[in-house]
This record gives sequence, structure tokens and C-alpha cells, in this order.
Amino acid sequence: MAKTKWIAGLICAALLAGGAHAQTPDAAALDRMSAAELLPHALKEGKVTVYAFTSRIAQIEKAFEAAYPGIDVVPLDISSTQMIARLKAEAQAGIVNADVAYVSDAPVVLNELLPRGTLIRYVPPDIAARVPAAFASPLLANRLSTKVVMYNEEANPNGAPIANLWDLTKPEWKGKVVMVDPSLRGDYLDFMTEIVLRAPEMEKAYAAAFGKPWVKGKNANAGEDWIAALYANQPVLVRNTDAVNDAVGKKGQARPPVGITTYSDRRDNAKENRALQVANAIEPSPGILFPAYLALAKGTRNPAASRLLIRFMMGDDTPAGGPGFAPFYVAGDYATRTDIEQPKDAIGLDAFRAWRMDPVKSAKIRADVADFILSLK
Repeated sequence: MAKTKWIAGLICAALLAGGAHAQTPDAAALDRMSAAELLPHALKEGKVTVYAFTSRIAQIEKAFEAAYPGIDVVPLDISSTQMIARLKAEAQAGIVNADVAYVSDAPVVLNELLPRGTLIRYVPPDIAARVPAAFASPLLANRLSTKVVMYNEEANPNGAPIANLWDLTKPEWKGKVVMVDPSLRGDYLDFMTEIVLRAPEMEKAYAAAFGKPWVKGKNANAGEDWIAALYANQPVLVRNTDAVNDAVGKKGQARPPVGITTYSDRRDNAKENRALQVANAIEPSPGILFPAYLALAKGTRNPAASRLLIRFMMGDDTPAGGPGFAPFYVAGDYATRTDIEQPKDAIGLDAFRAWRMDPVKSAKIRADVADFILSLK
């Protein structure tokens, strides 16, 4: 009888131990795990849902599922502006749909979503030393993206048809500047906000473009004056970046427009019959560089798979970052990891003249810039 009780106790203890082992560890324990340690827990979860501001998430889905059979990636391709609105609404309603957010629009993310706990920082431990602090905190960025002035290099083989941002306000470019409406997309509003923040540089650029000093009028500074002059010159406002890229980049145009778009979209030139090129030499800058953040969504139901996906998207230990970084290993995207090399056909980060936006400064005036733009329509 005693022996029977003893065996039963052993079986019970084993079952309890097995059950404890099967449970997903807490967040702190998961944060310390390697990809190999995360994998069995991620396989148990079997799924990870990612909201992403880029269509390239479809490539990540395919590559991740090939690397980790048994874990289903459910992607939602949605602009950062729409994603932020969705995350806010879901959080307010107590709904958890996303596991991972891949998002730009840093001024809103860092000043609204992060303080509210809607997004949570996670930095895989094995790469922490290879990501500069500026890109690992307060959230992890896997790359820097852009919104810059682009032109058609087939029609302009000797370089950009403009030398200065103020050229876009001149009569010869009336109706010949294409961009997404900044009231629809946060990254385009960030471009305009940076113009206002860089007012002293815009003053100097004005003098270079017109041969006379900038004089203050009814607007607050030279940045606002540039935005007002651009809108007075009737830019073509479209709903998405693809429309900008087609209008500017399609081959066979005699005098194509210029546009504000994404430098890395040059990757599709051959496939889309485009000739997009960045106007890197224009004064005072071609545009902005901004971080693309990877973060955990609060309340994720798949905490191990979420962390494994973020680790995958940060790239492996090869010079190009392997399949997890392959969609972003193109000219115009800049890896934040110091050990991932830049593509050979890219303008080096040190030579790229785009402004690096300051999310804190942008957040302070962004709403005012948005109101200013609406007053011009």
C-alpha cells in the first residue's frame, strides 16, 4: 500500500513538473532567452500576428515560416497612421489582436503608444551590444527609412532637375510635385514638420535659390513659408506612395514630375518599369530619415513567437542579415545593427544628406503643422 502511494506520488509530481515546464515563462524570462530557447514555446503557441507598415511583411511571412515550420505568421499590411488608430481603438476596447507592431511615425509612437503601454520594448539579448542605444531605446528599430525628394533619372541622366527645395515653389514646377497628402500619412507630415524645425537652414537655402535674404512675412518662419509656397504651386496630392512612384518614375516621360517618396522604392525600378532616383545633392536636404520600430503589443497571446519574430527581423549573423533582413537589404534602407553591411549600390549613411528627425521635437509642433497645412487647402 505504501509502495502504491509512493509510485502515485512520483507520477503526480512528474505530471505537475511537466505541466509547469509546459507553461510559457513570464515576460522577464522570455526576454533573456535566445532564439533556440524561445522556439519550443513559440511552437506551442503556433501563431504570431504582426501589424506592419510595409508590404514587405509578406516576404517576412514566407521566410519566417520556412525557417520555423509550425508557426503561422498572420500579417496585416497597414499604414502607420491607420495602425496607430487601430491599436488605440483596440486597446480602449480591451481587444488584443496584434502580437507585434512594425511601425514608423515615431512622434506618435513614442509620445502616445509607448507611455500608455500599448507597445512594449523588446531587445533580443544576443544583439543588444550590436544596436546603438539611440536605436534600441525607448523602442527597438531594425532600420532607418526615408521620405525624400525623388526624380526620374531616365529623363534626367545628368542628375536631379532641381538643386534646392525652394525650386519646387518656382513657376516651372507648378503642378509638377507629387506627394501623398500629409493629412493622410504621418511620415509625410513628419517631412513637413522637419521643414519647419529646420527653419534656419531653409532661410539659407532661400537666399541660395533666389539671390536675396529671406524676409519674415505673415508666417512664423521660413519653414512655414516653404510649405505655403509649395501648396500655392499646386502640388499633386495622392493617396499612396505607389501613385507617387508611378507618376515620377515611369519610363518614357519627356518631362516627368518630381515627388516626395521613399528612397528604398528604387528596389522595384526594374519590375515596375521605373527610373526613380534620390535627389541627394539638393539644398538644404533631400528629406528625412526615421526609425522603423519593432515592438511587442500589450497583452500578446503569443509572447514567445512574438519575440522570435522580432529576433528574426533583426537579421542573422551574416553580413547582409540573412532571410529575416533580406526585404530591407536594399539601397535606401539603413540597418541599425552595426555588423550588417550596407548594400554596395547604396549611398552610404555618412554621405546621405537626409535629416534625422527628432521624435520629441517633432511631437511638440506636429499638430500645429498639420493645422497649418489644412489652412492652406
